[in-house]
Amino acid sequence: MNNKSYDRITERIVSLLSQGTVPWHKPWHVQTGLPRNLITQKPYRGINVFLLMAMNYESPNWLTLRQANAMGGQIKPGEKSCPVVFWKPMQVKDKESGEDRKIPFLRLYHVFNVSQCTGLKNIPPADDAAFIQTLPAELVANMPQRPVIKLGMAMASYSPVSDVVNMPDHARFKSDDHYHATLFHELVHATGHETRLKRASIMERNGYGSNPYAKEELIAEMGSAFLCGYAGIVDRTINSSAAYLEGWLKSLKEDKTLIVHAAAQAQKAADFILGHKPEYPVEDIIPKISVPPKPAEVMA
Repeated sequence: MNNKSYDRITERIVSLLSQGTVPWHKPWHVQTGLPRNLITQKPYRGINVFLLMAMNYESPNWLTLRQANAMGGQIKPGEKSCPVVFWKPMQVKDKESGEDRKIPFLRLYHVFNVSQCTGLKNIPPADDAAFIQTLPAELVANMPQRPVIKLGMAMASYSPVSDVVNMPDHARFKSDDHYHATLFHELVHATGHETRLKRASIMERNGYGSNPYAKEELIAEMGSAFLCGYAGIVDRTINSSAAYLEGWLKSLKEDKTLIVHAAAQAQKAADFILGHKPEYPVEDIIPKISVPPKPAEVMA
């Protein structure tokens, strides 16, 4: 994926944030599930989920111009596409070992919602199994290699050093959904531990205000949003204050690759918690950060 493609995706997210819309705070429809391709019925993943949900269409079905034309349809006059990214496997030769290996190459596509099309024929039936909800408590209980969760603590946090998630009691949250959304956030942090996904933004953090910290918080927020969707959680307390928005705008403008990479890692974290097999190893998608390891004691 070239720099112009990163710019396109980041510009779209920055535009939404500037309007006061936080894409990873917009839950997908509980009844219809994740945005998906109309032809393959395959749900979109990573940053694509937030890009497409922010378009506010009722239908979860999307397709490219070529797919619409192949179905005898056309795009309505004046309708604009939404950019999405797609990981395509590419065979390369490892410089050190000389062995062939597959790495994902990120490409930019443009899609339209079915509501933006006319004349579509032979529309495939919806795949009712494409989105199956899991109860929040079951999702937590079934997490592979789950860290210790300590209740009755003063605040919600995760300690990479002790590999422990600290949580206040249920009664201190305004709802059960708010409790689980917060717990999901901390469990996403925990997936970065050296015994799980070995995520650089957990293993090599340098404290509050650092770039790895900002990236890790974005990963945790997006990962929690994915898990809330799978658990059918739509009513949760979220932070959309001016300071919050300004903070993300600043981070995204400083690093045009941040949003795409963070969303990819958030998807991997959610897949890990859900027990889903990832399409690619995390290290194949995200370049490693060459910073000496210095794990922080606690993450919020």
